[in-house]
Amino acid sequence: MPQPALMKQLTKAEEEVMQILWELQKSNVAGIIEQLPEPKPAYNTVSTIVRILENKGFVDHEQQGKGYQYFPIVEKSAYSHSSLEKLVDGYFQGSYKSLVSFFMKKEDLSLKELEALMKELKDKES
Repeated sequence: MPQPALMKQLTKAEEEVMQILWELQKSNVAGIIEQLPEPKPAYNTVSTIVRILENKGFVDHEQQGKGYQYFPIVEKSAYSHSSLEKLVDGYFQGSYKSLVSFFMKKEDLSLKELEALMKELKDKES
């Protein structure tokens, strides 16, 4: 899937719709609304969010009868990576070490849990 050169951040509402599209892979607006929690937003609201996502380069569509089926063109992993990079750059001066240190203190992560996490990361590198 093509990735935008400079990935834009999504608003909370846009990200909520993207999470649904990443899960469903393809859906019309009504199908997206079905997956949203109560109180359900108006059809026009969700339709507008989907068009914004399309303009931002996250979603594309194909004609289906009189309507459209929307599908993600940015992978969830690519967006997650970009969001994490922005978080680390914005709050931890680009240091992943500072990020891990923050979570160890904040979440009371034990040394054993950190070692297990490091092992997982090393296994993924292999």
